[in-house]
Amino acid sequence: MAAESSAAAGMRKAPSMEWRWVSAGEEEDDELEGRRGEGGPAAVGAAGRGGSFESEDEEDNVDYEDEDEEQREARQRLIRTVPSVDWFDVEGNEVSGAQQLEDPEEFDFGRTVFLALQTLAVVFGDIGISPLYTFDVMFNKYPILEEEDVLGALSLVLYTLILMPLVKYVLVVLWANDDGEGGIFAMYSLICRNAKVSLIPNQVQAQAEKRMSSFRLKLPTDELERSIKVKEKLESSLLMKKLLLGLVLFGTAMFISNGVITPAMSVLSAVSGLKVGIPKASQDVVVMISIALLIVLYSLQRYATSKIGFVVGPCLLIWFCCLGGIGICNLSRYGPAAFKAFNPLYIIYYFGRNPFQAWLSLGGCLLCVTGSEAIFSNLCHFPVRFVQSMFVLLVLPCLVLAYLGQAAFLIANQKTPEHIFFASIPRNAFWPVFLLANLAALIASRTMTIAIFQCLKQSISLGCFPRLKIVHTSRKFMAKIYIPVVNWFLLASCLGFILLFRSTSDVGNAYAIAEIGVMIMATIYVTIIMLLIWETNIIKVMSFLITFLSLELIFFSSALSSVGDGGWALLVFASGLLMIMFIWNYGTKLKYDSELKQKLSKDLMRKLGPNLGTMRAPGLGLVYSEIVTGVPAIFGHFLTALPAIHSIIVFVCVRNVPVPAVPQSERFLFQRVCSRGYHMFRCIARYGYKDKKQEHHNTFERLLIEGLEKFIQREAVELSLQSEDDVDSDEEPSTPGQIITAPNGSVYSLDAPLLVDFTPSVDSIPETPSCSTPQDPALDYTQNLELELAFIKQAKQSGAVYLIDNPIVKARKDSWFFKKLTINYFFAFLRNNCRRAIVSMSIPHSNLLQVRLTSYV
Repeated sequence: MAAESSAAAGMRKAPSMEWRWVSAGEEEDDELEGRRGEGGPAAVGAAGRGGSFESEDEEDNVDYEDEDEEQREARQRLIRTVPSVDWFDVEGNEVSGAQQLEDPEEFDFGRTVFLALQTLAVVFGDIGISPLYTFDVMFNKYPILEEEDVLGALSLVLYTLILMPLVKYVLVVLWANDDGEGGIFAMYSLICRNAKVSLIPNQVQAQAEKRMSSFRLKLPTDELERSIKVKEKLESSLLMKKLLLGLVLFGTAMFISNGVITPAMSVLSAVSGLKVGIPKASQDVVVMISIALLIVLYSLQRYATSKIGFVVGPCLLIWFCCLGGIGICNLSRYGPAAFKAFNPLYIIYYFGRNPFQAWLSLGGCLLCVTGSEAIFSNLCHFPVRFVQSMFVLLVLPCLVLAYLGQAAFLIANQKTPEHIFFASIPRNAFWPVFLLANLAALIASRTMTIAIFQCLKQSISLGCFPRLKIVHTSRKFMAKIYIPVVNWFLLASCLGFILLFRSTSDVGNAYAIAEIGVMIMATIYVTIIMLLIWETNIIKVMSFLITFLSLELIFFSSALSSVGDGGWALLVFASGLLMIMFIWNYGTKLKYDSELKQKLSKDLMRKLGPNLGTMRAPGLGLVYSEIVTGVPAIFGHFLTALPAIHSIIVFVCVRNVPVPAVPQSERFLFQRVCSRGYHMFRCIARYGYKDKKQEHHNTFERLLIEGLEKFIQREAVELSLQSEDDVDSDEEPSTPGQIITAPNGSVYSLDAPLLVDFTPSVDSIPETPSCSTPQDPALDYTQNLELELAFIKQAKQSGAVYLIDNPIVKARKDSWFFKKLTINYFFAFLRNNCRRAIVSMSIPHSNLLQVRLTSYV
């Protein structure tokens, strides 16, 4: 990979292909579409752009002259399309270190046990705490009158557990991950990689192109044809693109709200057990203890992510065994009557006896599956098969036994509708179980907090949330992160919900709304993935959609009925988050589109000439820009505002790649901008998530110059190996001054004023032979190469200046009122208070030139 990355810096990679089946009638349209427009996919045939072909091998070509018109129209052809991407941008994400994260030899038996414990702690912590409060909230809405009421509620809980977490999430949704990343944003990213539906200014497309390059031939089927139609519908409809983005923003807002409610509900329910052990304990005591525990939890969150994270795994294992053990104990003590609930007819009896109250209790029933979305969101830590095995073999059986035991207790003690779990614990084991329940509640809260960190990390990378400081707490696992600002924001919000509601029933009402909102979004996105990517049979797709969407809408209607009882606070909270994400995405997209439109064209650079229309002063100018392609507009301002520009210009883009550390030899990638006489380069500075960017500026400059010199040397070798026929037709005409002639005949100018006046020392560069003397082309090219390297060395000795653009984004004067309000005030506030993209670079003020221009969008 290192060799490939190095080679790609000077020579463009062959583009990867995306293949699809189209009818013969559509081929001409595809060819025309491929030829017109900038940035659109162009069809590529066997001989070049714009063609189509039946097979790459001539032996497979078939003569179709004898076919009639119908057969010719029915025949399917394979068209391969080339996505319009910048392969220098693609290469910026490919690091040899990326291969080191998946080493199958590391997974021995000891590591398997370690992963099993970590899976319990990270993935299943939230769902494992649900037996504490599910029946409490359900029977708060539906009073227990007879045994059938308990059996009906238990049957509803059991089949909800089987359908939602097991069938939907564990067996289906987990496979909708994006290279191991889970969550609602991961599904949106997966869809965007397979169809051009993204409205997000995302510049990182390397992973998508890697998928395209790993091509597999697909035979034409009904599912493939349906997938193509769905793709075309999504790509051609702006309304569908906006709807997909709106749904993912709404789902993210509900998921973050769910993460705020989870600690409040879990800890408050666990501490409420104190009323069973100490009947005189008041609710105020419960609330104060809950607040104290949450403050301790979030204060240790950074260390719990990696330092003491291995401790919670055994604790959760003991907790699940405790749930199963208490259930078995209650079943043996009160009888096996609870097993009748496996008969789904008891659900019908449950609704038949009191339909309205049964419908209201559905919101409480939904609490038994809280944490289902966390299973998917925290998937990035573990393999899918491992999570599935742990849920089926341990988590689900223990949860079922826990609910069966509580139901057996309720059948014998129908007058105990509060704190059912703690009331069903044998007296001798009460206090150990109480302490363990509180510990499990804290672990469940930690699970959701980690899931929120992952979700926000994905949304930040896709430009849908303001940039925040992300701390990676593990060198081995990229997924273990900590976001300080979000951590304290979650603590404040969680404490606010506890102080506002003070009871598990009111918190549970808000909890149900958040959980079901995320589930509905997941169902919609998985359905699209089934049609577009998996190419699933339409009967299976419709069965999945109708079954789960109808159930979730019924649950959602029940949850909305409790808006006045506490759900309103969560909806207000989620609306605020949704507004922040919408404003940031809207403003970022307008800013990005504006920068793309204002880029300086290469034609303008050619007209300016190698001097760029100004003086070229000795030195190295590092222009920082978030745009990887082209010349940023701010450079034009530097040309007009500054009396001179540096002799060497490097456009630097800082790129974070998903590896722990990038080797120094692969830190920088270079590419020339215009011809060699301009001395302008594009550079991608790549950093892993554990690399320290606070490098001393001298170190950074030294590494950058070394990388630039290696790039020029490698480029020289590649050019010397080209044939005489490979002359660059776009080469700039030479101007008087120092001329370098390559062995292949290519002529390029080094006509910067600095180089014209620059006379390298005799010690560093050999004397140029006389023109009348026959020259060895290789020797002559070596001398010219040394001349350019000496030119770079002298520019480095003159010093480096960092040119940074920090624009002020404003709406145009003729914009409508809502746009002015959004951009000029809300987006400006978020932008001024978020983390800048290059803030982590340690740049001395003496070498820094920062410009704040007003950019109207």
